Amino acid sequence: MKLTKAQYDEIAQFLGHVQPTRQSLRKLKEKFPSQSQSTLLSIFSQEYQKQIKRTHAKHHTAEAIETYYQRYLNGVMKNAAAPILLELANEVDFAPSLMARIVLERFLQEKDQAVPSKTLINSMLRDPSQIPDGVLANQVYQCTVNDCCYGPLVDCIKHAIGHEHEVLLREMLLEKNLAFIAEDQLRAKGYDKTPDFILEVPVAVEGHIIHWIESKASFGDESSHQAYLQDQFWSYWNRFGPGLVIYWYGFIEELDCHRERGILLKDCFPTDIVTLRHSMAQR
Repeated sequence: MKLTKAQYDEIAQFLGHVQPTRQSLRKLKEKFPSQSQSTLLSIFSQEYQKQIKRTHAKHHTAEAIETYYQRYLNGVMKNAAAPILLELANEVDFAPSLMARIVLERFLQEKDQAVPSKTLINSMLRDPSQIPDGVLANQVYQCTVNDCCYGPLVDCIKHAIGHEHEVLLREMLLEKNLAFIAEDQLRAKGYDKTPDFILEVPVAVEGHIIHWIESKASFGDESSHQAYLQDQFWSYWNRFGPGLVIYWYGFIEELDCHRERGILLKDCFPTDIVTLRHSMAQR
């Protein structure tokens, strides 16, 4: 689903005035009923992540960390069963999973008199039963399952959705009898930055030659697309020639401005693929 910049800005502006909760997602769907649920969810998640990045530093000052930790300790002393960390995260407008990480790290630092490794913290966030304190383990678990934009549960869902769309794209390429080399095969050959699929025989889409296809199970907004262009797409273009990016949940249509330079954007698998065989048959 393609949106104009004005349509996208209207959605983003609405999200700037609501809490990042599942209830807010329902309000978003009611406000913009013509947009698909998956598109709105992707925009919702990306806009919230931008907000968290803007305010991330203030939550990680020594003073803020100590304040959050002491409030957690005082809260569980009064009522250990109450969702102390979750309510604290909502109060200060911070992602619950990130609040859990701050307090967990501070707890481990006090317990072991040493800065815990990221590997250990990530492991405990994925499996709170490893946390050597039952109350904190429960608090962390509550934060994880109630965070719709951050945390190990969300990461797993995003990874699964991304893989699902890559499999879907592979099946569509096979259906069209298009020969391709997949990303894992390219990496085995020593390539570091590779698109999801390179076509062994280029095709034409809407009059543009395509050598590779990249699958993105997200909405293409301005900031994410510019980052992808810089980190991935232009690198692919330099190595493999012009290509196609599929943003399965849509994109801002004004971003599709590099067609003549060799990067085409679509929100679905193209239906008008012209292959070499077709071109020769028409002669």
